[in-house]
Amino acid sequence: MYQKSILDNGLRVITSTMPHTRSVCINIFIGAGSRHESEEEAGISHFIEHLCFKGTQRRPTAKEIAESIEGVGGLLNGGTDKEFTIYWCKVASPHFSLALDLTVDMLRCSKFSAKDMERERSVIIEEINESMDSPQHRVNMLIDEVVWPAQALGRDIAGSKETVSALSREMLLGYLGGQYAPNNTIIGVAGEISHEEVLSSIGEMLGDWAVATPRSPYPADDSQDAPRLRIDRRDTEQAHLCLAVRGLPFAHPDRFTLDLLNVILGEGMSSRLYLEIREQRGLAYDIHSYADHFLDSGTVTVYAGVDPKNIDDTIAVILETLASLKEEVPSLELTKAKELVKGRLLLRMEDSRSVAGWLGGQELLTGQIYTVDEVASIIDAITVEDLKRVAVQMLVTEKISVAIVGPVDGEHRLHSLLKL
Repeated sequence: MYQKSILDNGLRVITSTMPHTRSVCINIFIGAGSRHESEEEAGISHFIEHLCFKGTQRRPTAKEIAESIEGVGGLLNGGTDKEFTIYWCKVASPHFSLALDLTVDMLRCSKFSAKDMERERSVIIEEINESMDSPQHRVNMLIDEVVWPAQALGRDIAGSKETVSALSREMLLGYLGGQYAPNNTIIGVAGEISHEEVLSSIGEMLGDWAVATPRSPYPADDSQDAPRLRIDRRDTEQAHLCLAVRGLPFAHPDRFTLDLLNVILGEGMSSRLYLEIREQRGLAYDIHSYADHFLDSGTVTVYAGVDPKNIDDTIAVILETLASLKEEVPSLELTKAKELVKGRLLLRMEDSRSVAGWLGGQELLTGQIYTVDEVASIIDAITVEDLKRVAVQMLVTEKISVAIVGPVDGEHRLHSLLKL
């Protein structure tokens, strides 16, 4: 499914040839995310990602960068997460060289001009304002603050208005010099191209990239011995709720078992939460759950948007549904969850961007790449006994965290509901 090579400077190159496609996608993963930032630097990884699109020495403006890729019908974008920054470019396969040249130019030769910095600083502050004004966005930020208080993993990726306002060019360049290094980078390429062609081109463009000493992510503090609850009181029509329990890291052997539990719990319109809370009781329009895995931590989180007067009932039903996972799961329900996970994974693998992301993301976060067939085999081997064992271990009262945004009072009353 893939080939992997390591350049002398530590740059890892992973490719998957997809002869049935006519595209090539380059995904560049860099170990630079909000978990790598000190409290004063909060938002610096995200700020750098924005500025890499604003102009290089050879393409001085954002317009010229955009025209370079749009002129061949390609797509170019980036994103910052808690544990990495990604830049990706997808083009028709004859334009691979242009796509690689452009992304390398952005990573290594961006100008970081004072004018661009001040303009983009204002843009990011407006992005932060927008997130704070959106109750659904805010509750997803707040639950991280509740689960991981006063630590890097709990901070918003964009930082705060105060930290972004204080970031200097010297701070950005210093952080860039340490984290944007070949020994902290993985390039995943998938599409109608050979490994040899990719390796040759990358060797020419990045073989002289100097090694650095990147910092490691700040460790997570998962200590918690009692339920936690925070309410951001706002005059909104809905109350937005996130209820989380602690999960598992990427490399944990029970990770896929927990993922199946999450599917049964709240992924899709046949999940337990959707059927009970929306279809049977009509308490919510949007109700779902998701599992997050990090290097040394994780969560399973339920989101619901409900009428404020129904907040008590909704929390109670969510907890009842979580508790039901500690009982034996019917084999038919387990089979359905397995087929959902495998089917959606296979559908993802039809797209060159998804394949490149699958390869590069695993390599960066775990150093181990599972093929789709290997994941399918792991999933097929999971039993109802495995589900019950993990559910009993993970779904415990003292590990519950709740965040609410909306016109909700009665913190003591709500806190008393938090029992599994």
